[in-house]
Amino acid sequence: MYFCPVNRVKIQIITRSKDLPKLPECSFFHSPMLFRTIEKTPGMMPYMVVAADEDGKPLAHMLAMLRRRGSWIPPFLFSQGRVYGEGHYEDTDHQEELFALMLEAITRQFHRRLCLYVEFSDISKKMFGYRSFRKNGYFPISWMEIHNSLHSKQPELRVDEKLLDQIHHAYEAGVDTHEARDENEIRGFYRILKSYYRFRWQRYVPDVQMFLQLKDFDDCKIYVTEYKNKIIGGSVIAFSKPNTYLWFEASRKKRYPLLRPHLVTVWNAIKSSYDLQKEHIFFLHVGLPLSRSKYRDFILRFGGKPVSTYRWFHFTFKWINQLLSWIYRE
Repeated sequence: MYFCPVNRVKIQIITRSKDLPKLPECSFFHSPMLFRTIEKTPGMMPYMVVAADEDGKPLAHMLAMLRRRGSWIPPFLFSQGRVYGEGHYEDTDHQEELFALMLEAITRQFHRRLCLYVEFSDISKKMFGYRSFRKNGYFPISWMEIHNSLHSKQPELRVDEKLLDQIHHAYEAGVDTHEARDENEIRGFYRILKSYYRFRWQRYVPDVQMFLQLKDFDDCKIYVTEYKNKIIGGSVIAFSKPNTYLWFEASRKKRYPLLRPHLVTVWNAIKSSYDLQKEHIFFLHVGLPLSRSKYRDFILRFGGKPVSTYRWFHFTFKWINQLLSWIYRE
């Protein structure tokens, strides 16, 4: 536990679901539901950081996760800290102060676990927590995200005729996308997902047990794309009021280029979100911070808007952190 003597806020880091206090409804990526899912997933460990007042009432909370990873270069096996967003706040007047306390606490926790590095992404505002991140040794990397609006126009009105023709051609050829019906379909999609990310820089994919659990939650859906009863793609989307997040997606686009499974898979995620009356869809893995990205250009074809933001990183080894901070200095 960590204490702030100035405003008497207590910070507690919880690692077991049975110790979780009653938390308010919040975004999917900071929910007790996702905490329990991570807890049961091999290779992952959840950390719920809770800021509470003197009476124990939660003022804010933030879900972080520790992920065991492997690489082709040293250190081969390592752990990574990962946080999506800045957390949930009941006390909206002191978000920056509460975030500073929670950030310091989780950074210390990850240091104790010899975590190679920590990554924060999908912060709601580009400059949120800037001073706190800097104070705790984090450095920012400029990142381009893509957000699609769903509330003012139909998705068909945001794309060109050529793209719509390609989608219709795929459907007419027999391609079908539907919500995963059973474990076999999820495992079929998972094999494609693992293969798709195997040689990519951002290639971490959780154990299949996570996806099998997500199927039973209302705040998450797994879709599969089929052709002649063969799974050729799929996606995982998470609902976080009032928006949707495309968390994972993959397809066998090289094996079935004329069927355009990649196109149909992403289109289904957008259309499903629109049908559920969501306001926006956010793409969580648009690519590395490169000036040119084929995947980013592909996603932009669906009528989204590029948004400049930061991803924050912190390496446990001081000299690595200092070197990368200098390389990515603003």
